[in-house]
Amino acid sequence: MSNVIVCDHPLVQHKISLLRDKNTGAKEFRELVQEIAMFMCYEATRDLPLKQVQIETPLGLADSNIISGRKVAFVPIMRAGLGMMEGALALVPAAKVGHIGLYRDEVNGNTTHEYYCKLPFDIANREVIILDPMLATGGSAIKAINIVKNAGAKQIKFMCIITCPEGVKAVQEAHPDVDIITGAIDKGLNEDLYIVPGIGDCGDRLYGTK
Repeated sequence: MSNVIVCDHPLVQHKISLLRDKNTGAKEFRELVQEIAMFMCYEATRDLPLKQVQIETPLGLADSNIISGRKVAFVPIMRAGLGMMEGALALVPAAKVGHIGLYRDEVNGNTTHEYYCKLPFDIANREVIILDPMLATGGSAIKAINIVKNAGAKQIKFMCIITCPEGVKAVQEAHPDVDIITGAIDKGLNEDLYIVPGIGDCGDRLYGTK
């Protein structure tokens, strides 16, 4: 089964607490999502392979390490995943970026529909990190992972800020090879399929649309 890695760094946990506060305005909310994504990306890229090279410093030669082989692609799930994009790119500015647009069926909340997809042409040769602040039912995550796998990607991780047991279980069952990096595992889903206690509707809070 896929690994579930909870980023327990004090700065991540502190910022998630601020993110949860219903009184946090859209500007601060956007900044917090970006900052959390940057810190979490550190954990998501921890296992990138290294190779040793020799670097000439002003004072001599140094045996140093650089990233070897796998390059990174970030794929945010629109629209809320876009809020994590700048933070992730701040840590890995050379990464390529794809976009997947999904929306949840209003009648059947477990069904998601694709309305947009544009991925890097060489995605099969990259480690792909899918970005979405919330992993709730798992429907969008599973759909996005299917799309990326169908494009040829083999090294895939899913990075979210908040999840719950239902979402983790769904992704693990559908894609046991995909690791999940998260900032918190909350209690569960309510009848409207929102994570409780969660942070509310992340897209609405990011963009001030409600």
